[in-house]
This record gives sequence, structure tokens and C-alpha cells, in this order.
Amino acid sequence: MSADPFFADSGLRRGRLGTAHLVFFTVAASAPLTVLGGGVTTTYAVTGNVGTAVSFVLLAAVLAVFAVGYAAMSRYVANAGAFYAYIANGLGRAGGVAGSAVALAAYNAIQIGLYGLLGYILKDFMASKFDIDLAWWVWALLAWVIVGLLGVLRIDLNATVLAVLLGLECVVVLIFDVISFGHPAGGTVSFDGIMPGNLFTAGFGAVFALGIAAFTGFESGAIYSEEVKDPRRTVARATYIAVAFTGLFYAFSAWSLSVLTGPENVAKASAEAGPGVIFGALAQYAGSAVADIANVLFVTSVLAALLSFHNGVARYLFALGRENVLPRFLGATSNRSGAPVAGSIVQSVLAVVVFMAFAVAGRDPLLDLFTWLSGSAAVGVVLLMTLTSAAVVGFFRGRSGPESLWQRLIAPVLGTLLLGTVLVVMLVNFDALLAPDTAAYLKWLLPVIPVAAAVIGLVWGFALKSIRPEAYARIGRVAEEGLHEPGLHPAPPEPERPHWTPAGHR
Repeated sequence: MSADPFFADSGLRRGRLGTAHLVFFTVAASAPLTVLGGGVTTTYAVTGNVGTAVSFVLLAAVLAVFAVGYAAMSRYVANAGAFYAYIANGLGRAGGVAGSAVALAAYNAIQIGLYGLLGYILKDFMASKFDIDLAWWVWALLAWVIVGLLGVLRIDLNATVLAVLLGLECVVVLIFDVISFGHPAGGTVSFDGIMPGNLFTAGFGAVFALGIAAFTGFESGAIYSEEVKDPRRTVARATYIAVAFTGLFYAFSAWSLSVLTGPENVAKASAEAGPGVIFGALAQYAGSAVADIANVLFVTSVLAALLSFHNGVARYLFALGRENVLPRFLGATSNRSGAPVAGSIVQSVLAVVVFMAFAVAGRDPLLDLFTWLSGSAAVGVVLLMTLTSAAVVGFFRGRSGPESLWQRLIAPVLGTLLLGTVLVVMLVNFDALLAPDTAAYLKWLLPVIPVAAAVIGLVWGFALKSIRPEAYARIGRVAEEGLHEPGLHPAPPEPERPHWTPAGHR
């Protein structure tokens, strides 16, 4: 494969990404304008919970606790498989393969589901503004081509595209926030939206179940750890910035919406207008031109999230192919751009097959494709983070280093318990993520998908131990020793060993 002028198997390009690049990728995956226009309005409409804004602060705090151990371990483990490598090094190699299966199921689900959302909003926008009425899947195909092309280009070019889109959509959200506080319902700014007591009422479980989906993607910094300039610090720094920014930004914007409509009317306004409550306010107080720009940026916000998740999936496939957990061709990178081109192409093919299957079946792109897959993905990501937090404890057990007791034990244990609690709340309240008329069997089948992926991955991991021991021995390896501080990086732990090894090797 390396003889091909386009493909290489030498690995990802080093040193192309800094802290700012990783922040763009992680925050873009969360898509601030999409969270406000879609996630926040949906939460108010479904739950009627006035204290929704507070949930973002609490969830950010839970994720910040998780990030303590995650950031400490990032100094030692640089692998494009991210959580796959973390779990393999902390809970055993077979566990790492299980984690990789959960990651692939979750990130593919949310990425493919976003094509439904993008197709839906583009169809509506183009029909109303330009009288171009095409099927949603036509617009989804157009986005698929753009994402596929960007996915095989230089990663720093991808980051530049995301930076521009992210900056513009954040400006739009800030304009909305300023409008809200400048035109509060009843002429007075209400603080009911940020009173903790208003959160812990009926429906608070559903608020958390919906709210955690807004943070999906914040943990993706480790995926790019092989391509950053300073892996010892960059991943940790970017993760803390991303979780702090998104938590506070979403909380403030959710509060702004309740201020604009009045806390007593926010659920009704969100249920009746959905994202229109945001764009209607922009049109009324900032002009139709600003509202139109905001609509365009709503589209690019989803496009940015599509690109970010596409890049993440491609790098997971690259890591698994390189280590022969999956077919070796997935470990190919482009000679020109250094991008994991094989993984990128596979993800693109899978995406178009799934969303076109929904189109052929006549399923709704928003209520079915987007809602079903994003709900399943949210469960998978929280499960993955719970396993990763537990893996931090296993990784640092008996390992010397400069990390404090808080970093190596207390915070990871606390993070595991908190994330486990969030996971249970999500499962119990999974109905809140789906339309009321959704088939009953889907209400248990969709959250089971990432769990089933974990079981399949675990079985395959143990199978590799017997049928491909040399591949099993490389699972979760650190990509390059030189990326880490001398004296701080012992050899990757080997909690499990193959039954036999090739002659002459131990």
C-alpha cells in the first residue's frame, strides 16, 4: 500500500494541531447554534422545565470531574483511537476493543443522524427563500460530498474551516442573547431560569437525558493526540476549555430564551415554533437579513458537526486498522495530506448507505433518522466515558508519577460514579428523546445498540487473543514514545497476555 502515490501507512502527520485547533474541533462537534435552535428549544418543549439552563452547568461540572483523570492519562497515551486506547491500557485489551465498538457505534450514529437534520432544515430553507423544493435526501447528498472531500484533506485545513463556521455561529447566538436581555418579556429580566430549585421538579431526569447530548463531542480531543504539537498538554488544555465554554455558553443562552419569552411561556413558545422562536426574534429585532444569515449558519453549524464527527470516526478506524484489530487497509493515510483516507472513505460509504435507506423507506429525516440515531449515540458516548473514567483508575494503580491522589484516584472514581448515574437517568428517561408516537420496541432497542456493540467488541477482543495474538499484544499501544516526557512513560501495561507467542518472542 505504501507504494501507491496517494496512500501511505506511515501514520498521521505530526505537529499540525495546537490547542486552538482542538478547541474548534470539540466545540464544533457540539454545534452551539444547533444546540440552541434544536436542543434547548426541544428540551423546553418536551419537559416544560424552567430550570433547564442550570442543567448545563451541572453536566459541565460532571464532565469537568471526568476530565481530571482523562487529562492526566492523556500525558501518557497518545493514540488516534482515543478512548479505545485509554480503556485498553486501564481495563485490559479486550475491554479496549469493546470500547472501540461503542465509540464506532455512537459516533457513526450521531454523524449519520445529522444528515437527516441537515437535509430537513435545508429543504425548508431553500423552499421558503428560493422556491427550490427538493427532497431532503438531495441536500443530504450534497453535504455528504462536501464532508467526504474535506475528510481526506489536511487536518489543519479542516480546523480552519471549522474555526470560521464556529466563530460565525457563536456571534449569531450572542446576538440572540443580547436581543433577549434587551427585550425581556414583561419588560423585566427574570432570574427564574437560573434558579436551581426550578430544575429539580417534574421532568428533571428528561432534562439531563436531553442535555447530555449537547456535550457530545467535547471528549474528542484525544482522537487528534497523534497530530498535536504538544500532546503532553494540548489535549488536557483543550478539553478543559471546551467543557467550560460549552457549559457556560449553553446555560447562558438557555436562560436568555426564557428571558425573551418569559419563563411561564418558554415551553409553549418552543413547542409551537421550535427553532423558529430563535430566528423569529432575530428577524423581529435585528432584521430579516440577520435572520437569513442565522438560518444559513444553522445549516453550517450542522455541517461543522458532521465534519467533526466524520474526522473522529475516520481516526478510530485508522487506529484499529493500524493495530490489525480491523482490516489493515483501514490504517492507510494519504501521502499528500496525512489524513486517514481509508477510514474516511469507509465512514462516507456507511453514512450514505444508512441515510439513503431511511429515504427509500420513507422515514422522516428529523423525527426518525436524526432523533433515533442521536438518542442512541448519546447513550453510547456516556457509556464510553464511564468506562474511560474507570480505566484511569486501573491505569494509575501501582504506577509512579507526578499526578496527585485527586488526579489518579479520587476524581476518576467520582467521575465514574457521576457518569454512571447520568447513564442510568438517560436510560430511565429515554422516552424523552423520542417522539410520543415512536414504536414501543424502539424505546428499548435504540439504547441497547451501544451496549450490544460493547458485547460484540468484547467477544472479538477475546477472540483476537487466541486467533491473532500478535495483534492482540499491540491493542491500545501508544503511537510514539517520543511524544511523552522522559521518565514518565513506562511501557504500556499488559494486564492480559496471549496464550502463546511467535517463536523467539516474549
